[in-house]
Amino acid sequence: MHTSISEILKEKSLKPSRRSLPCLAQSQTHPINLNHFLSVPLSPDPKPEVEDLSQSISTSCSLLPPQTGRSKVSVTQFSRLAEDVKDSYVEETEVSTCETRAEPTFLLQKPVSRAKLGTRADSLQGKKQLDSSGLFFRDGKKRIDYILVYKKSSPQVEKRCTFEKNLRAEGLMLEKEPSLTNNDIMFVKVHATWDTLCKYAEQMNIRMPFRKKCYFTDWKSKTLGSRFHLRCQQIKSWLPRNPMKLDKEALPDLEETDCYTAPFSRARMHHFTINNGETFFSNSTRSRIVHHVLQRTKYEDGKSKMGINRLLGNNTYEAAFPPHEGGYKSRHPIKTHGAQNHRHLLYERWARWGIWYKYQPLDLIRRYFGEKIGLYFAWLGWYTGMLIPAALVGVFVFLYGLFTMDSSQVSKEICEDNTTIMCPMCEETCKPWTLSDSCVFAKVTRLFDNGGTVFFAIFMAIWATVFLEFWKRRRAELTYDWDLIDWEEEEEELRPQFEAKYSRVERVNPISGKPEPFQPFSDKLSRLMVSVSGIFFMISLVLTAVFAVVVFRLIAMEKFASFNWDFIQKNWQFATSGTGVCINFMIIMSLNVVYEKVAYLLTNLEHPRTESEWENSFALKMFLFQFVNLNSSTFYIAFFLGRFAGRPGSYNKLFNRWRLEECHPSGCLIDLCLQMGVIMFFKQIWNNFMELGYPLLQNWWSRRKMKKGGSGSQNVENKTQLPQWDKDWNLQPMNAHGLVDEYLEMVLQFGFTTIFVAAFPLAPLLALLNNIIEIRLDAYKFVTQWRRPMPARATDIGIWHGILEGIGVLAVITNAFVIAITSDYIPRFVYAFKYGPCVDKGPHHADECLQGYMNSSLSVFDMWELKNSSQFRYCRYRDYRAPPWSLAPYEFTLQFWHVLAARLAFIIVFEHLVFGIKSFIAYLIPDMPKDLCDRMRREKYLMQEMMYEAELEHLQKERKKNGRRYHHEWP
Repeated sequence: MHTSISEILKEKSLKPSRRSLPCLAQSQTHPINLNHFLSVPLSPDPKPEVEDLSQSISTSCSLLPPQTGRSKVSVTQFSRLAEDVKDSYVEETEVSTCETRAEPTFLLQKPVSRAKLGTRADSLQGKKQLDSSGLFFRDGKKRIDYILVYKKSSPQVEKRCTFEKNLRAEGLMLEKEPSLTNNDIMFVKVHATWDTLCKYAEQMNIRMPFRKKCYFTDWKSKTLGSRFHLRCQQIKSWLPRNPMKLDKEALPDLEETDCYTAPFSRARMHHFTINNGETFFSNSTRSRIVHHVLQRTKYEDGKSKMGINRLLGNNTYEAAFPPHEGGYKSRHPIKTHGAQNHRHLLYERWARWGIWYKYQPLDLIRRYFGEKIGLYFAWLGWYTGMLIPAALVGVFVFLYGLFTMDSSQVSKEICEDNTTIMCPMCEETCKPWTLSDSCVFAKVTRLFDNGGTVFFAIFMAIWATVFLEFWKRRRAELTYDWDLIDWEEEEEELRPQFEAKYSRVERVNPISGKPEPFQPFSDKLSRLMVSVSGIFFMISLVLTAVFAVVVFRLIAMEKFASFNWDFIQKNWQFATSGTGVCINFMIIMSLNVVYEKVAYLLTNLEHPRTESEWENSFALKMFLFQFVNLNSSTFYIAFFLGRFAGRPGSYNKLFNRWRLEECHPSGCLIDLCLQMGVIMFFKQIWNNFMELGYPLLQNWWSRRKMKKGGSGSQNVENKTQLPQWDKDWNLQPMNAHGLVDEYLEMVLQFGFTTIFVAAFPLAPLLALLNNIIEIRLDAYKFVTQWRRPMPARATDIGIWHGILEGIGVLAVITNAFVIAITSDYIPRFVYAFKYGPCVDKGPHHADECLQGYMNSSLSVFDMWELKNSSQFRYCRYRDYRAPPWSLAPYEFTLQFWHVLAARLAFIIVFEHLVFGIKSFIAYLIPDMPKDLCDRMRREKYLMQEMMYEAELEHLQKERKKNGRRYHHEWP
């Protein structure tokens, strides 16, 4: 039984029950000066104006007749049936057997009509004329929900004709416009009618707000006492204003209505808040519904011939995207004239560089780009904020090393020792050198290998746990505020490719009880094995590239050590490490291009069931490829460099040709630090250029070609004259993989920040500076340089959370090994407490206990054993071996075994201690705040009461209206 809209609007709400509180008014969610864009009177004009379409109607695919047979006009039609018939869509010319060429007068008149639209005044308030910004159909009433782009010269006309016929059969309205910048481009404007929106909103289980009985849920805070609350507000008013918060005057109220939401149902439409039919479904929701229809509309006979993605793949259409809501710039300041649209508001309050220190308007981002992109920026902002304490502690550790660099006992022994002769670094042309030649190397090593290294490693392990645990709480709050609590169970949809591939085999879904395509286990297992084999092959390719870099380092070491230039010869280790890192970086960036294509092919080969499964599978492959590619050389330097070099007189050689690389007398940590610093710095610069610089160059080139282009360019000298669909077409499309590349960049950075942070304490600071720029770069790119992406929904960051937890565990292990094996912390510790001058003298200063450490850590070799004509008989090298005059020459000493045992003990103690602290912190911090749990439980109770009372009121009105008792069973 249906009621009219006028009756729904005139209904008087029931008095709240004793256990409920008054209803909240529905908040206004649009910026200033947007009412003329986003609100249309609920009841149509009784005498709508009908345009003269005599010159624009052309022969095309046959139109489906309007639906008939309904006895009544339901409430979902909104009394617009007559208007929809009069304002039926108009198609342009097509080249096909079922179509005819349009007259040239039609194409010539289009720029003239658009020029007339360009003379419209800036203010649109109170006008019902055509919209020059390109947000509506020609009648100025039907909103454009989606844009399809195709070329007139495309041979796929029959598929396009069938596809558009089926779109009209689904309830969508189409209208075509030629491009002003390219005569071969045609735009198809898509509009979803009210009936279509209601139909698919019900099928997609889109949650919409109830109209009746919206209750306050902050009952708990009201019971705490108003005096304490007022006192806190008074104290807060005395404090200085937080400069990072956005101005409430400049940003409109974007909070969603506090009404409860439930899956939309046409049978229970009287339950929902429908103040305005044009704004009941937001722009992002309308685009999602249209995209859902486009994904499941056939273009040929057969189950596999469906979906806009396939039509984009076979070049039937060139692009498909929802339009932006207008320009992002205005001639008038936003403070005095307000925002023209949400895009303009996003640019002024989010994407501009001048507000880099402000919080992000997450509600506005979510409203314009969808929950999935909103969650990404929420996570990125949370990660950036959590980097602040990590960066501060890292800077303190670095400054501690800087201030103690000259006073360090190890550095002083190296710099002041001019008599200790070190063994040559190569066997032919190299000469012995003194220990003091490596003074600079030793001082730089002190910056990163000092007493604060162990503390900072433990701190970063705990920091990673706190970051992830508090992000879970933040995500729970966002999913509640954005009404995503129950979304995943209701709206997970099958991919059209999966439906087309496995349409012959079906099984009943255990949750929905409906038959759906099913992938047999044998088929899934075979495809998974092929995918895993491809992953291992690509990882082996990475290891091969790392081996090539190792060989280069061995060759470069000999060349630089015997270089004719004294500066290079003295700093051969810096030269070897620097050139090796640069070549490794170029290999990394080159292989990343190959990995992306291979991961895409392997993921499509698996045929994932849903879009989230496809993204998770693709993201996991991309992470494995790039993580191994980025960190394999770092793992080599950290754990293998100098470990298998041998000793003088018995060096291990690669292919019996090149001697393996040795560590510096002060340790290998400086090589690891140099590797991390160079790769992290240059990779961030390269990523920022590819994210913003490359799209800017592409858009500049498109505008340049448009100005110097073909016959249509004389009408578009001023960009503001272009309609919105033309402007969006000239922008760059969003990355084909969605947010995978954005998350991947940040997750790899998180790995660099945590895994080897003991070797590079400045990594959190570099990550913080990069992320501050990254947020505004991504914001500027999404708002100004990219077409508007399809607003998608999501409840979390997907598989990336599990990857982050895995990186946190790996970080504890790697940092334990870096401190124990790569750094000299354990050898210094053993010497100070076992072999140093303070062993039997009680507590002393640490530097006093390290006197003689360098002499203890260097072994002696007799160069005359090699029949060398050097004037020096004995030289020193880094190791714990017996001297040549002992009973067991060149055998490991007892100190070597003490150091080895201490290293193993430190790894075990460090891992257990840190893992215990991490587990305890994770146990203490619940994933969801307690007040949020109480609020959700109370709202569940109140929703049941609300729906019962709303249905009871509706049945009472029906009984009064019919004058008899009305029986209705709750569905």
